[in-house]
Amino acid sequence: MKETTTTVGSPPGGHNGAQAGPEEVRRAIAEAFTAAGSAGFVHAVDIDSGVQFEYGADDPVLLASVCKIPVLVELHARADEGTIDLSSRMLLPQAGRSPGPTGLSVMVDPVEVSLRDLAYWMISVSDNAATDVLCELLGIDAVNARMAGLGLKEVRLEGTCKDIYDAFDEVLGGADVTELSAAQIERLRGSRALHIPSGTRGTARSLTALLSMIWQDQVASAESCAAMRRILGLQVWPHRLRSGFPDDSVTVAGKTGTLPFVRNEVGVVEYRDGGRYAVAVFTCPDSSAYANPPADAVIGTVARIAVDHLRGSQSTG
Repeated sequence: MKETTTTVGSPPGGHNGAQAGPEEVRRAIAEAFTAAGSAGFVHAVDIDSGVQFEYGADDPVLLASVCKIPVLVELHARADEGTIDLSSRMLLPQAGRSPGPTGLSVMVDPVEVSLRDLAYWMISVSDNAATDVLCELLGIDAVNARMAGLGLKEVRLEGTCKDIYDAFDEVLGGADVTELSAAQIERLRGSRALHIPSGTRGTARSLTALLSMIWQDQVASAESCAAMRRILGLQVWPHRLRSGFPDDSVTVAGKTGTLPFVRNEVGVVEYRDGGRYAVAVFTCPDSSAYANPPADAVIGTVARIAVDHLRGSQSTG
């Protein structure tokens, strides 16, 4: 996919119909991140033309649950290769499931489910237990090799969801990450799961590239890529990326990622006029709070600024 950097775009706070240049757009994004109490990294690209906007797009970032997209890709690619049957079913006991706030992680009874539906839970509600079942089946090394083969060596998983919780336990002794003292918060900052290169990582540009390949049927068969797009469109969280695009005429498909000091979302925004834009926003809030509405909202804000910039550049030339 050919990529070129935009030179003009829709102005955040522009006047008299003038179009803002990329540096003005970057300043607006920097101000939005500052107001939200967070550092941030952004990449947006027109999937069809390759025109792009970047703000720290090549800096390594922690993926958190955004890493579930590479797992989704590996699963469907293996199904295409005939080594995985998505309709095959697994009986999963309650004991031993990976921790988390949603899905299988909080269910109290044994569950029998297909691999296809495990993938749905992994993406739609960011189910950690479903993710780790798939990671064990596929192998994390295989996921990383798939990403490298696609030219995305920056995307690398360094363990399962359970491994992240284990890393937190190493510094917290099992304390709940949502109920920490000031001293515990400082210890948590030092966790290996929250630092690069020991944490699962990528870049904003590498994630928009992966999304663009899914939308262009380049990571698997057309049928499998359509299935992945469908699942990404079923994510239940509307409070980040979607908040920047509230019009029902615009569709948004994506995946969030959340850890202490980390709030992310990557996705594809599609307009009725045919415009398709892959967007990745990664943030590093100063606060470890699980509930952080300003950090959630800024993801939608800066994504909208970036996409408006791309659409404005197209309208002017």
